[in-house]
Amino acid sequence: MLLEAFAYDSVEPAPIEAILRCHTEEHVERIRAIAEPTWLDADTVASETTFEAALLAAGAAIAAVERGGFALVRPPGHHAPAGRAMGFCIFNNAAVAARHAQAELGIDRVAILDWDVHHGNGTQAIFWDDPSVLYVSLHEWPFYPGTGGPGEGNETTVNVPLAALSGDAEYERAFADVVEPAIRGFSPGLVLVSAGFDAHASDPLADIRLSDGAFTWMAERAATLGPRVAAVLEGGYNIETLPRLVRAALEGFSN
Repeated sequence: MLLEAFAYDSVEPAPIEAILRCHTEEHVERIRAIAEPTWLDADTVASETTFEAALLAAGAAIAAVERGGFALVRPPGHHAPAGRAMGFCIFNNAAVAARHAQAELGIDRVAILDWDVHHGNGTQAIFWDDPSVLYVSLHEWPFYPGTGGPGEGNETTVNVPLAALSGDAEYERAFADVVEPAIRGFSPGLVLVSAGFDAHASDPLADIRLSDGAFTWMAERAATLGPRVAAVLEGGYNIETLPRLVRAALEGFSN
């Protein structure tokens, strides 16, 4: 399966109705109204261009599920719950794309696989009570944002907390023992990957030690878990290695 990688210049902004499938009107209007640089939380700065950028990021995620692509976007999305921005995230791109797939593409069941090093608390919260969306997250624990710890989950929320300094071997065991059985058992029509690259050994914001090759085999195995696959960029904060890691994932998705 070959994923097309694309960014803002090849997509349309997400329509507001697509954003409102996941976010409150109050949150959308709060972002729309920003007229000067401001802090939305301790990590998340915004300006008068943030609303446009966030709509384009969500639009790229929508295009990814329509085309079978990889949306290379900023701002990321998986920390944003329905009612606020958080952790660099404005709108939850993966959640918006999953709801679009259900509403517009006729895909009943969506599995979101999140391998960003941080737990996607926003995605989990949006779909917590929804049996039609499976959320599976591998992430460092204990760590920001403080959610996704041992025992936290339900029938369609599967958290795999991993200790600092975990590497390829621990992730391979997690895939074999938890991730692949959970997603195969759910039988999704779409597998949507929240593809963060901050679990790499070179990333400055975390303490997981994945190799380049881990992103290739994770992508390759993710692509076997459903009839359709798409991905959206989440974290990844070493700008020297990030392009190389995205290429490694694209190689896996295309195998």
